[in-house]
Amino acid sequence: MTRLSRAETQERNRARVLAAALDEFTEHGFRDAKVDRIADRAELTRGAVYSNFPGKRALYFAVLAQAAERASLPQPSAPASTARAILADFARDWMARLPLADEEQSSAARLDRDLLPEIAADEHTRRPFSQLTSLSAILLGLCLEKTYPREQSAPRMVGAAEAALTMLCGATQLAAAAPGFADPFAVVLACEQLAELSLHDSWQPAHLPHVPPARTVSRNWTPPPATDALRDQPAFLDRDGILAVLGLHRLAAIEEALRAAPPEAAITAVLVTSDPGELGLLARLAITRLRNSLRAAAAPSAWPRLQIIHDESGALAAAAGTLATSDATETAVRIHAGRIVAEADGYGACYSVALV
Repeated sequence: MTRLSRAETQERNRARVLAAALDEFTEHGFRDAKVDRIADRAELTRGAVYSNFPGKRALYFAVLAQAAERASLPQPSAPASTARAILADFARDWMARLPLADEEQSSAARLDRDLLPEIAADEHTRRPFSQLTSLSAILLGLCLEKTYPREQSAPRMVGAAEAALTMLCGATQLAAAAPGFADPFAVVLACEQLAELSLHDSWQPAHLPHVPPARTVSRNWTPPPATDALRDQPAFLDRDGILAVLGLHRLAAIEEALRAAPPEAAITAVLVTSDPGELGLLARLAITRLRNSLRAAAAPSAWPRLQIIHDESGALAAAAGTLATSDATETAVRIHAGRIVAEADGYGACYSVALV
């Protein structure tokens, strides 16, 4: 029998823990699940569970992220012709994931019934989740804006996307607390109608006039290979454009790069966190679910020009010159012809580099 390497053993044990945790969370829910029972199901020690995941909540996020990655996805949609259609298809995909009123409490469909309450219980998870939700609204809003003809000035649609996500998250909570209360078809129709509402939405960040200009530099750009989590494909990091390293408290800043940079510039958001063992998993869960719902609503060719990279190791951030990262990190670099030609850090960094 071939002896497994240490890395192979760790990977096998991690898979066993995840499979056991899926069964435990499905049967008992997050609150009543026990790490000791997960260890017993996996035929491992309690210490082996904690060597792979720092706590029960991190393990819960990992199970949900894996379920999202393995979800049966629809074929990529044809580019939707209207904002109404995108909102309707996005909402329809979201509502299809919710359990039916007569679904057993121990069914896999109710696996994430404790997700939002658990996030809400701790500031450690609330702030990153708020920013991850804002990032989702920005990308959905930009998809809506792209349905307008090029010769027509599109209104900012992020507010409509925020309203839709508010409604859908509320429907998720009611599916757990009041099964059968909300009519899924009515929720989808209500989200569709948001495209027609005037929400007086505009992009006018108050701090932008006071942001110092980016610094001119000249350094080789030799990034490590990475995956674009938004499209689940290799990231293209050799293109001219902007790369922003953003902690999980600063994700909404990417809108400044997306709106201020020239239309031909590639935009990449590199997500970093001081807690990759837990918050990194929460970020993976949020981005994977966003990817799934966007895929149901619009073809990837119609998505915003943004790549999203999870950088738990910090290797890509270091290649960009950001050696120390935290959840409050906001740094950005401008890449041209294989070199970093400008950089900025701190509040407004994405905007100042976008203007170079």
